[in-house]
Amino acid sequence: MTAVITIGILALVAGVALSYASRSLPARASGLVDEVDKLLPQTQCAQCGFPGCRPYAEAIVDNGAAINLCPPGGETTVRRLADLLGKEALPLAEPAAGPAGIAVIDEARCIGCGHCRSACPVDAIVGAHHLMYSIIASECTGCELCIAPCPVDCISMQAAR
Repeated sequence: MTAVITIGILALVAGVALSYASRSLPARASGLVDEVDKLLPQTQCAQCGFPGCRPYAEAIVDNGAAINLCPPGGETTVRRLADLLGKEALPLAEPAAGPAGIAVIDEARCIGCGHCRSACPVDAIVGAHHLMYSIIASECTGCELCIAPCPVDCISMQAAR
């Protein structure tokens, strides 16, 4: 019985301490980060120089990163971010290294596994399981995320036209 009472008292003390801490410590500015993140296209393509949309949103809010670094989001996303943050809508910036081009699948070597399609953040890959997949060139952002998961190395990058 002593053990139950001791654990109950410890739980009560911990609850009071956590309650006090949540009220007195400053809240993280995740509300604004969440709003910025919702405006981004969620392609996770890393063309902005950050590993995904959430880290880019955090950099915009916390570190003052430029709001015009998202090629998949385009001018529309830049305008929405500018409106939300009260900043000037700048023209869309070119990616630092520039896109490597577009992905191309050697359809004769494709085994139809679908790993590339699962990895594509913008759904630019179409096809049928166990048959063949193709890349929609106009939708490909050149992020290269489809190359690594391909077990037969049938995906390569081609200069953008």
